[in-house]
Amino acid sequence: MAAELDQSKKVADRYLKKEVLGEGTYGVVYRAIDTKTGQVVAIKKIRIGKQKEGVNFTALREIKLLKELKDPNIIELIDAFPHKGNLHLVFEFMETDLEAVIRDRNIFLSPADIKSYLQMTLKGLAVCHKKWVLHRDMKPNNLLIGSNGQLKLADFGLARIFGSPDRRFTHQVFARWYRSPELLFGTKQYGPSVDVWAAGCIFAELLLRRPFLQGQSDIDQLGKIFTAFGTPTTAQWQDMLFLPDYVEYQYAPAPPLRSLFPMASDDALDLLAKMFIYDPKNRITVQQALDHRYFTSAPFPTVPEKLPRPAPKQESKASGLEGPTVLSPPRKSRRVMPEPEGFEGNVHHSNQANEVKPGDTSRSGPMSLDFSVFAARPPNRPTIKSADRSHLKRKLDLEFQHPE
Repeated sequence: MAAELDQSKKVADRYLKKEVLGEGTYGVVYRAIDTKTGQVVAIKKIRIGKQKEGVNFTALREIKLLKELKDPNIIELIDAFPHKGNLHLVFEFMETDLEAVIRDRNIFLSPADIKSYLQMTLKGLAVCHKKWVLHRDMKPNNLLIGSNGQLKLADFGLARIFGSPDRRFTHQVFARWYRSPELLFGTKQYGPSVDVWAAGCIFAELLLRRPFLQGQSDIDQLGKIFTAFGTPTTAQWQDMLFLPDYVEYQYAPAPPLRSLFPMASDDALDLLAKMFIYDPKNRITVQQALDHRYFTSAPFPTVPEKLPRPAPKQESKASGLEGPTVLSPPRKSRRVMPEPEGFEGNVHHSNQANEVKPGDTSRSGPMSLDFSVFAARPPNRPTIKSADRSHLKRKLDLEFQHPE
């Protein structure tokens, strides 16, 4: 036992912690330096909790999956060790994330830049699906970007192995704005198509430079989806009638996709439409998306090294290897730790921060304008048919009792 503690201390002393990068429900992420190699790393310190509770199973699952998922488009887990009642996961350090790129008003994203970021996202997702892994938490701030411009999938705390025909999962996964209609209707059996829908939302966000569908509740999220793409019919998606939380909406036709994304190319619109197909059985797969003509037509994807990124933050000028000190006070930040199964946590976007005021021209280039369906003259929102209002009341009661 003493030998194990001594070894744990040796490993912990190897890493010199610098500043806090973010905090979450279950721990803190630091920027640190590996004193043995000089490499800059990110250390996620996870509170194990009381002795009876044991090790955080979410962290163990993340460790296991990341050992299987070795790829240039997936974050690398370098080391993992216990120390002083905490579990430490050592990751390669990444400078920024896709959310920061999207929200930076000083950055202009060309069609080639958007194509490159989406292609890297889909490549990482394709590796997951080939290994029978669902990510289940796709969103821009879980897509990290390194100093060489390479984008990598991160935060596998909600990831699960899929493939068993009788396997049932919770539908309370993903941040709500990236949740597919089948999850919002309460399905417990699903596959890779839920990741594809979320990737489609990220694609739309890259085009619009703001979140595409910003629902305040599951019911509101469905309403916004149906406003954008029309109310699904049984001809489009027959199985929706049998989903646990299905609620019938009055029919509303879909506006032309071009009206929502006027600056997108025809190929981009075609890929978007396929990623947003209602029936998950007919939704495009990740590999089919990568093979889509959007990626082989001009302009070709920007090479990662030339992609625009936010200006690097000024590093602290603390000197030497005097000990593992934290140089900056903890700051309130987006969630960096995965939440337990069935808990979404706070959605990482700020509506106020993303709001575009009339006449705002501070964003550079036409891709930063707000072309969402919720502009000055939105189409009529579909309403729920009266026969289903008792079902709706039960669903809203559940959402009130178990807020996300």
